[in-house]
Formats: sequence, structure tokens, C-alpha cells
Amino acid sequence: MPDDDPQCIILLRQADTPSAIREQCGAGVGMNNMSNPRIAMPAMTAPPTDKKKKKILSQDRRNDYDVTNTVQVSSPAAVRDAVHELIMETFPGASFDKLWLAFYDFERLFTGKFPGYKGCDTTYHDMQHTLDMALALTRLVVGRERSVELPDRLGADRAQMAIVTSLFHDSGYIRHEERDSDFHNGAEFTLCHVSRSADFLRRYLPELGMSRDVPVSSMIVHFTGYELDLDEIELDDPRDIICGHLLGTADLIAQMADRCYLEKCRDRLYNEFVLGGIAVENASPGEYTIRYKSGLDLLAKTPLFYQQVSRERLQQKFNRAYRYMEVLYDGENPYVDAMKNNMMHLVRVLKSSDWRLLRRSPPYFLGIRSAIQDIERLARAYLAKVPKTAQVTSGYATA
Repeated sequence: MPDDDPQCIILLRQADTPSAIREQCGAGVGMNNMSNPRIAMPAMTAPPTDKKKKKILSQDRRNDYDVTNTVQVSSPAAVRDAVHELIMETFPGASFDKLWLAFYDFERLFTGKFPGYKGCDTTYHDMQHTLDMALALTRLVVGRERSVELPDRLGADRAQMAIVTSLFHDSGYIRHEERDSDFHNGAEFTLCHVSRSADFLRRYLPELGMSRDVPVSSMIVHFTGYELDLDEIELDDPRDIICGHLLGTADLIAQMADRCYLEKCRDRLYNEFVLGGIAVENASPGEYTIRYKSGLDLLAKTPLFYQQVSRERLQQKFNRAYRYMEVLYDGENPYVDAMKNNMMHLVRVLKSSDWRLLRRSPPYFLGIRSAIQDIERLARAYLAKVPKTAQVTSGYATA
């Protein structure tokens, strides 16, 4: 795709970072005595006043904006500023240094500027998805802090750990220049990307001065995936498990509330599922099982995924943590509303079989210029090897 194509926005910029922040974070400067929530946490149990009330689901929402159409979730700076405002309101006096640096390093990682890494080349799990998820996670954290009693609050340090984890929850898709030289696209790591993200966090957090958060962060990131049985995850403090619930919730509701969720599933997620061995399972040489025949087939099975997987996780596994969003929006939940709108529209499309109704063409936010053509070419090449006699299953898969 030409560089001047408006639908292909490749983020290759790099901001300057004050060396003082890097030095302070490396030395372990934290949240300015915010580690004790009993001392630092304000009592905020009521919804925001009318002055602070957020705009709810907009009919004029732009493709790369959040559900309220107020934050450009393709922009690291815009999301960072929105997160900063929420954190400062909830934890007055807290230092934002480590979060500022985490946003900076996130952008470098996804744009190919982080030492040793190639940048993002997964067209569905791109920069916008992570930023959208990180914003949703922060809102859930703030909603919870405002609705529970003081002893049960997460506290500033734990909130910081959860937000940093959200920024790198999909870092496992990013290829390392040396260790991953035999792979051609990050989507090939689909089935193990969460474990790879946990490995990245183990290496990265000490550089941020957050070594003590490594055991928890590298475990709760698994609430965003399906590689571990969530019921078997054990942590000493129940508030850490709650952070996991918030992370898993944010990951699901952010992507399923995306204005272009349906188009992205059809045109982008399917290719990732092909390369990741999900659309077509190759259990042994010569044996193929087709789970999704095409992007349209993936969409046709999405309502079942929504009913049986998303609701089970949101309602049961994550203990209805999505409801903390209602604290910020006067009892309403724009994420849930957007998810329902997407599913209702999909049902209409499926009933009519008029796929022209899915006509949105959202931009890409990647770190490798050839990523769009590359993943399409790789997916076509893989599918060409699948024999026409391959078994077709009616089920769906998770990743």
C-alpha cells in the first residue's frame, strides 16, 4: 500500500524523553508515598458531577476514537493524557513518571523503535487496540476505586501496575530481531502470545523500576488470554486477582465495542487466525481441520462466541467487573451499549446476507510499512496448502 494512502497510517515517530524520568524510574522512584491506600486514597464513592460527566455513546463516533468519541485511541499522547487526568483525579499527588515512560516505551515497541524489536505487524492487534484497551482498563480501575470502601481499594501503586500491564498485554505479538528471526509475522504467535507478553513484562518492568511487580503483572496478563485456566491462578492478595478481572474485561469490551469491530474481524482477525493456526488447525503433517473457512465464516460464528465465551468470561470469570464503568457514566455503560449495537447489526447482516452493510474502512496503526500486504500474502499462501478434502468443524475457537 502506498505511503500516502489515507487508510494506512504507519506510526514511525519517536518522542523525546527527559533523561531525568528514565533515571528516576530506574532508581525506583514511585508514586510519591502512594503505596499505602489508607493514607492517600480520597473518598470518591459517588458518580461524577454534571460538570465532570462524560459524553455517552455518540452516533457520530469516528473510527479511531473511543466509545464516547472524546479520545483518539490511535494516539498514544491522547490516551496518555486521558489516563493522566483520571489518575490525578483519583490519586491526588501521585507521580505519573513511570506511566509516562511506559507510554513512551509502548509507542517505541509498536513502531519499531524499541531496541531489538521489529514493530507491530498484526493488523487486528495493532496500536489502536492496545490503547483502547488501556483507556478502558484505567476507567474500570477508577470506577472501582470510587465505588468500594477504603480498605478494598487497589491503591495507586497497584493501579499503576495494572495500567502498565495493559500497555504491554499484546507485546507478545511483536517479533524480536534475533530470537524470532525464523518467523514472518507476529500473528504466528497467536496461541502463545500472552506467555510471550508475560516474558516481555519480566524483562521490561525492572527497567522501569517496578521489579516488585513482576510476579503479579506477569501472571495477571493471562486474564487477557486463554493459555491458562483462570480458576487456577492464585495470588496472595485478592486485589491482584481483581486487577486481572479488570484487565480481562477491558480487553474484551474495548475490542468488541470498537466502531469497526465487525469489519476488523472479517478483514484482519481472520488473517491473524490463519497464521496463528486457529482458522485452520494442522495437528499433524497432512491433517487439517478447518474451523473458519473465511472472514465471513468467522463473522457468522461471532454471535456464538459473544454468547458463550464473552458473556461467560465477563459475567462469571471476571465477576461482572464491566459494571464499574457505570460509576463514571451516571449508571450507563457506553462499552456495553456499543457491544450490543455491534451484535445487533451483525445479526441483521447475517439475516439479510447483505455483506455490503459492513462497509467501514478503518485505518491501520502499525510499525512495519509492508505489514498489510505481508499478512495477506502469507495467509493466502498458507490457505493454498490446505487440501480441499480437509475436515470442516462447526465450532469456534478462542485466542
